[in-house]
Amino acid sequence: MTKLNLSVAVGPYDRTRGLIDGSVQIDGVNPTCMTLSPEEIFFRAFRHAEFDICELSLSSFTVKTAQGGGPYVGVPAFVSRAFRHNAIYVRTDRIKKPEDLKGKKIGLPEYQLTANVWARAILEDDYGVKPSDVTWVRGGIEDAARPEKIKIKLPDNVKIEDAPEGKTISALLAEGAIDGFIAPRPPALPKNTPNVGWLFPDPVAASEEYFKRTGIFPIMHIVGVRRTLAEQHPWLPGAVLKAFEQAKSQALHLLSDTSASKVTLPFADERLTQAKALMGDDFWPYGISASKKTLDGFLKAHHSQGLSERLVTAEELFHPGTHEGFKI
Repeated sequence: MTKLNLSVAVGPYDRTRGLIDGSVQIDGVNPTCMTLSPEEIFFRAFRHAEFDICELSLSSFTVKTAQGGGPYVGVPAFVSRAFRHNAIYVRTDRIKKPEDLKGKKIGLPEYQLTANVWARAILEDDYGVKPSDVTWVRGGIEDAARPEKIKIKLPDNVKIEDAPEGKTISALLAEGAIDGFIAPRPPALPKNTPNVGWLFPDPVAASEEYFKRTGIFPIMHIVGVRRTLAEQHPWLPGAVLKAFEQAKSQALHLLSDTSASKVTLPFADERLTQAKALMGDDFWPYGISASKKTLDGFLKAHHSQGLSERLVTAEELFHPGTHEGFKI
């Protein structure tokens, strides 16, 4: 069998390292791997479909799926997951609790970013702050000229405006021109900028309480396979999922080896033990069934926030060849 020469674009994570260094192979594929930032991958994928296999924003992919499909089919390898209580920053001199954000201005780089969908769901479901209660100010975090990746149409009751020309949302937060900031990256602020901090002073405790209550570990990114390739080679999405699962298993095995830390961070071993105690041994699951509650929660929030034209199901996000796997 002649292998397919395909491009693969992912972030440089421990759970993708096996694919990048070649210790894990995708069956039938001779890959050319690129390690890029999520912003670059998503922009190039959703604007120009430049990659054969790549990491994709769950929110952007859901927008495309609700519209009838895009250039990629989905694979339920969740290469990025994160609790997003730490994505919400506020002016601490005027915002003391989540409810204080009603009637205020919150900056964001793009309304449809996955992290922002999850953060808005937290604010609405747990604190009664609806998207319509806020004026959203769109702008770049570091570059005022940041563009939107994909076009979206929001409900009439969602108030959104552009940041003033030449201004980033980070600068607006520092100046006090906006009251909050939500993004997957922190605001780009001068060191020791006063009166800016997390909405949740202890986001770890808030996230742990959220998981205990909901069972949800938010998914940020999935993997996509070029649709035309999946149509020509229906075995490919399943082979991609298998390889990503193997790479993740390899990473977790190495992380569990306490002879020498694999992460340049103190207390990594202790945090791994705490994560398993809270979330179980398979705390970062791939596949639809193990993450059904998380996927359903996201898709419900995505639709209710006006980002998907219809309520998308978890199953239709992903190629049929990835819905189940063999067992011995």
